[in-house]
Amino acid sequence: MRVLLVEDERRLADLVKSGLAGEGFAVDLAYDGRDGLWMATENDYDVIVLDVMLPRLNGYAVCRRLREAGNWTPIMMLTAKDGAYDEAEALDTGADDYLSKPFSYVVLVARLRALVRRGGRERPVSISVGDLTVDPAGMRCRRGEVEIPLTPKEFAVLHGLARRVGEVVSKSELLAQAWDFAYDGDPNIVEVYISALRRKIDVPFGRNSLVTVRGAGYRLEAGN
Repeated sequence: MRVLLVEDERRLADLVKSGLAGEGFAVDLAYDGRDGLWMATENDYDVIVLDVMLPRLNGYAVCRRLREAGNWTPIMMLTAKDGAYDEAEALDTGADDYLSKPFSYVVLVARLRALVRRGGRERPVSISVGDLTVDPAGMRCRRGEVEIPLTPKEFAVLHGLARRVGEVVSKSELLAQAWDFAYDGDPNIVEVYISALRRKIDVPFGRNSLVTVRGAGYRLEAGN
């Protein structure tokens, strides 16, 4: 699950990014409104966390311009302001949710998961691929009634495949989904996580749902 965090308080931004990464989110950072608007326009995100008081372009303007351009990625507004009029302005410009600073990190994560589940359009609470169930909001996976424990990064890769079930998803697309914008490591790390997923969701159940399409990428299907 990929998040764009637009926040000019760098210490707070780094802390939130670190915490969300531990929850399985891939987080890109922008420190002003213009950079945030550009990144939101050029990349595909599951959710955007947008501060209101930003240099160069405030959060209200960023949100308004995205909506005017037809970008309906869910937006969570963050602000040090606290008041009914500020909340109303955030929602009127097209934001989906609003959280005042200082905020509870637990509440932030719970609300982001709810926004990710809904997406820019209505989405199912969970994704079913045969008897494999992937729950993006709860970050849970099960085969039939058997719960399968996954690491946050394993889940992020699986979710990237499950949201496009039956389609071939390239290695670069999975990197974009599960790792942040600044990742410059070995792209073959994807293969490591694909192998780990096979050992957990396929091998113990005698299934072959995670398919390698040579030279193209990977496909998640119901399997045998």
